[in-house]
Amino acid sequence: MTLKEATLKSLDDIKGLVNYRQVYNHIIEKGYFDFREGKTPDQTVSATLGGFIRNEDTRVKRVKDESGIYVYYLTKDEPEMDFEAIEAPEPISSEALPVKIGGIKSKTYQERDLHILLSSYLKNTKVYSKTIFHELSKFGKDNNQIWTHPDMVGIKFLKLQNKTSQKFLKSINSIDTFKITSYEIKKEINSDAELKKAYFQAVSNSSWANYGYLVALEISDSLSDEMERLNQSFGIGIIELNANPYQSKILYPSRFRELDFKTIDKLCKINNEFEQFIEQVDKLMTASDRYFKSTEKELNEFCDSYFENDTEVEEYCREKNIPSGEEEIE
Repeated sequence: MTLKEATLKSLDDIKGLVNYRQVYNHIIEKGYFDFREGKTPDQTVSATLGGFIRNEDTRVKRVKDESGIYVYYLTKDEPEMDFEAIEAPEPISSEALPVKIGGIKSKTYQERDLHILLSSYLKNTKVYSKTIFHELSKFGKDNNQIWTHPDMVGIKFLKLQNKTSQKFLKSINSIDTFKITSYEIKKEINSDAELKKAYFQAVSNSSWANYGYLVALEISDSLSDEMERLNQSFGIGIIELNANPYQSKILYPSRFRELDFKTIDKLCKINNEFEQFIEQVDKLMTASDRYFKSTEKELNEFCDSYFENDTEVEEYCREKNIPSGEEEIE
């Protein structure tokens, strides 16, 4: 059989949550595939498992174990999976593996390292975004502030081509010329409990905005049903961020709400950066045609930086140890 077939057969045999090492050991034990030509056969199995995920092959899913290593299972076996009892990875059998493997590089990136990836994705969709540092607020050391402040805010302006129609819309209701979005960012969401905590944090600190999103770089495939239920019930959208920000995607769209000006006023009082963001938006909204471009440039410079090209993205992700999903181990 092919290596893909051997991998699927092993997952079917084991019927549990297994890492690439366990799959490799099982293939060797059962003699499903001949690795004689490969120098690092375990890594070949790892890449094969990762290929199922990258290619969105619905037969295989994965989550992370308690040590941060991916474990895999067949989708058809999902009802029998015990996601609360994921154990640390099984060591590689010294008899099964003739080639020594180097250590697994730990992923030590910080949550805020993801902000520039999100700002790059948003900039590509014509959204101006700004990080809001809750620790700089009044009472910023209070842990409850994370339930008040968004991680990032974004604004998108309605671009009408005709100046007459632009002035007409402004004269009717300037609020209709832009939409403000709030973003709550997480590194990863691997369990139902993590999803609910992050989701309701997003609900809490996004209630004032037109749209609210929960954003994460890594989201377990097993949570899709619960994400859909929460989205339908509470309206906060979910974005799956990608190390290549232009491949990020909205999994569930946010439901529109009217702006809550009392909460906006509260945030302006306690956080200077949020207040400056609102001031910059107001300046652009009220700028005359003569000063519009310079005011727009001022807003762009005030907002978060973003990547100009793929090379910058790749170098940044390498430097910050942000997993790209292209390789399971390094």
